[in-house]
Amino acid sequence: MSTSAVHSLWTTAAEPAAVDKIGAPVIEYAQLAPTLIVVGAAVVGILLEALVPRRARYYAQVFLTVVALAAAFAAVVALAAGGHATTKAGIAAMGAIAVDGPALFLQGTILLASIVAVFTFAERRLDPAHHGHRVDSFAAEAAAVPGSDHEKAAAKAGFTTTEVFPLVLFAVGGMLVFPAANDLLTLFIALEVFSLPLYLLCAVARRKRLMSQEAAVKYFLLGAFSSAFLLFGIALLYGYAGSVSYARIADVVDGSVTGVTPALAQTMGNDVLLLIGFAMVLMGLLFKVGAVPFHMWTPDVYQGAPTPVTGFMAAATKVAAFGAMLRLLYVVVPGLTWDWRPVLWAVAIVTMLGGAIVAITQTDVKRLLAYSSIAHAGFILAGVIAATPDGVSSVLFYLGAYSFVTIGAFAVVTLVRDAGGEATHLSKWAGLGRRSPLVAAVFAVFLLAFAGIPLTSGFSGKFAVFKAAAEGGAGALVVVGVISSAIAAFFYIRVIVLMFFSEPKPEGPTVAVPSPLTMTTIGVGVAVTLMLGVAPQYFLDLAGQAGVFVR
Repeated sequence: MSTSAVHSLWTTAAEPAAVDKIGAPVIEYAQLAPTLIVVGAAVVGILLEALVPRRARYYAQVFLTVVALAAAFAAVVALAAGGHATTKAGIAAMGAIAVDGPALFLQGTILLASIVAVFTFAERRLDPAHHGHRVDSFAAEAAAVPGSDHEKAAAKAGFTTTEVFPLVLFAVGGMLVFPAANDLLTLFIALEVFSLPLYLLCAVARRKRLMSQEAAVKYFLLGAFSSAFLLFGIALLYGYAGSVSYARIADVVDGSVTGVTPALAQTMGNDVLLLIGFAMVLMGLLFKVGAVPFHMWTPDVYQGAPTPVTGFMAAATKVAAFGAMLRLLYVVVPGLTWDWRPVLWAVAIVTMLGGAIVAITQTDVKRLLAYSSIAHAGFILAGVIAATPDGVSSVLFYLGAYSFVTIGAFAVVTLVRDAGGEATHLSKWAGLGRRSPLVAAVFAVFLLAFAGIPLTSGFSGKFAVFKAAAEGGAGALVVVGVISSAIAAFFYIRVIVLMFFSEPKPEGPTVAVPSPLTMTTIGVGVAVTLMLGVAPQYFLDLAGQAGVFVR
């Protein structure tokens, strides 16, 4: 055998090449403080479940949750005051998270809404005491089969599902990342982190357990569909741009990208991948905001979930999902405005009209509010479609105003009760204004805000988004929006007439006297509704300053 043949079987050790070491990630902990505080508290909450005696858990969890959310809000305010919303806006966590005006404004809104919503989770005075134990809206033992001896024994022993508080914190943690995500993978992970706790929270109602579990299964199955669409869209966008980073995809869309590897150059810039991928990602986000035709889960889930969870979900999820949608449309594909605007025009029109028209036929208060929330998603889309800085700030303002009205309205729904728990059928609300004038008046304020009557936050919000849409060239959309508002006003005012001008039935429901927790929730809701209606300018200016995305 020749030496050359032998040499082909082995090789000499090459000189050790200068290999670039993998650098340690650079994480700006201070800029990520709001999210880290909330997720850290959620982990501590799980430890409390394991280590704290059962009778002390409720107080420990409520205290931890409220303190964590308040501390996270303080961190958001500190970042904004430090200039991170304006001059120091930048990208943190190796390009994964944007810390800028819209992100901080939306995070602050989510945290404030969550604090107010958590008070309704902690409410324990609405139902009569059970075997000497105070009870809340959640099942005694979530794992027990509804109606079984096991469940009855858990209720008799005074068990409570205090796990709802860490679940809320995990959901809030995901929601804080969602509108600030600066690449598609972070967006997807944040979506799953806040969706999975919500699926669980929907299933743990104390009353109507089977309906609650049905709501959770529907939400989970349809949510899995929407996640699949989103993930497939992300894969196609990665194929299009060779990156999941928002800035990189935007550069490829603009045609300003450099330094492409030959292998990537084959598929890069394929517009079919871009359009289909982007449409699928948008579908996933439209599902989360409950826009038609991706709204089918909304009425069933809102009706079946425990009412405190419905209020929290209706407010906070919308804020997070619209924030993510704004960043995607304004940062990643501003060059595709001509492609996405017609699609969103159609979605906004059917969402506004569909939500308003179907709501007229509803006989259940929670379903009525669900269809109302669908119509509101259409109104907010009008601001998104404006594609101007005013459009961004008007959407931010509307989300802030809407979230407090929604949580307040669902908090009022928890107070009207009969022997079977909450009396959500509209016929039972007849004459409520005579039986309990204060509760009916407060609910009327929230309904008027939903209808967009002047001197409420709903009017200021609608005026801002419609003005932005008209200036952005979507005048026809504004006309449809005004018509939808008029249709919607009919069923809101119908409920007010039912409460104040109908005779109360002798066997009608009672209005429970809540603890200071729910009173605070409702009080804050009314105060914010009237304040943003009477003097909205400061908050509109704040939203205007926060309306610039970093890229």
